[in-house]
Amino acid sequence: MKKLIKILLADDELLFRKGIAFLLEREKNIEIVFEASDGSEILDYLKNNQNHPDIILMDLKMPNLNGVEATKIIQKEYPEIKIIALTSYDSKSFINNMIQVGASSYLIKNATPAEMIFTINEVANNGFYYNDAVLQVINECATQMPKYNNLSLEENFLTSREKEVLELICKQFNTQEIADKIFISPRTVEGHRTNLLLKTECKNIAGLVVYAIQNKIIDIGGLIV
Repeated sequence: MKKLIKILLADDELLFRKGIAFLLEREKNIEIVFEASDGSEILDYLKNNQNHPDIILMDLKMPNLNGVEATKIIQKEYPEIKIIALTSYDSKSFINNMIQVGASSYLIKNATPAEMIFTINEVANNGFYYNDAVLQVINECATQMPKYNNLSLEENFLTSREKEVLELICKQFNTQEIADKIFISPRTVEGHRTNLLLKTECKNIAGLVVYAIQNKIIDIGGLIV
């Protein structure tokens, strides 16, 4: 049985938001905990309610507080919440900007319902999901993205096992799959993931992907199908 995923929907277009809510509520493992029309309503909800979402579907262009600024604040104050950008903007600059501020995925509004459900489940299970188009943008924009303090790799900065786990994370395998592939326990995988975050000073799994691309630890061609 799939684990329950709690979702907050943020979009100022009521008809679109209700349509997405209708689609998601048909999924047995998804629960809509709140709907917001702008970033300020999201922050008010998070501040005043304990039933926090696992994932926020975030529109970018909203009144009062837009999705980019809201994402910055949420990543700082509620880093455990994953952000999926859901927007009509598909330019490299918008994608790059949202990845920089911590979005775990990026969906265009003309995506199919199946693509949206798949993305939500991947983010819930793995911490992020970047499709081929987004991975390509990350690769092209990697040199423009802010680099982490420890970006300059020394020969033994990451162990061979940590690099192996990082490569599998970037290929979007979950904890159990990584454990099965390299014959270690899921708990050990989690330990390597924690060490990777601490060593690289990345804030989340999505940041590790950018780190790996910037440092040429992974070949982008091997990630794009």
